[in-house]
Amino acid sequence: MLSRWSGPRVKKFIHGWLVNTLAVLVAFYVVKGIHYQKPLDLCAASLILGILNAVLRPILLLVALPFVIFTLGLFTFVINAALLYFVSYLLKPHFYVDDFSSAFWGAVVISIVSLILNSLTGTGNSRIHFHRRRPPPGPGVNGGGPIIDV
Repeated sequence: MLSRWSGPRVKKFIHGWLVNTLAVLVAFYVVKGIHYQKPLDLCAASLILGILNAVLRPILLLVALPFVIFTLGLFTFVINAALLYFVSYLLKPHFYVDDFSSAFWGAVVISIVSLILNSLTGTGNSRIHFHRRRPPPGPGVNGGGPIIDV
């Protein structure tokens, strides 16, 4: 039973939790309407947000699929803001968001910071690859093109 909780799964979970906590911390500094009292409250909020993102977000995306398609995916920020606002409701005295506008901008900041951190660490679904192409061959004999005999 213990081996089930060791290894890559735990490492991936801790990494995701750390990225999510850093993203919520950046949102706290950027968005004026997000507040927390102690660092432990921030860790608890990011843990609950991660659990809700894993369990509840796919269901909400499926229910709101017409809106997501109609807005070309921008409605996902509204869903993320609703989840952040719900976490604020659950942890009200320790972690709270003033209004839905602050939750929306906080969700935007959290999404961008998470995307950047996951890209830099090489985890997640987003990857950035740099490829250097070889220069095309220079003109050789007879101009380098095909030869057509007439």
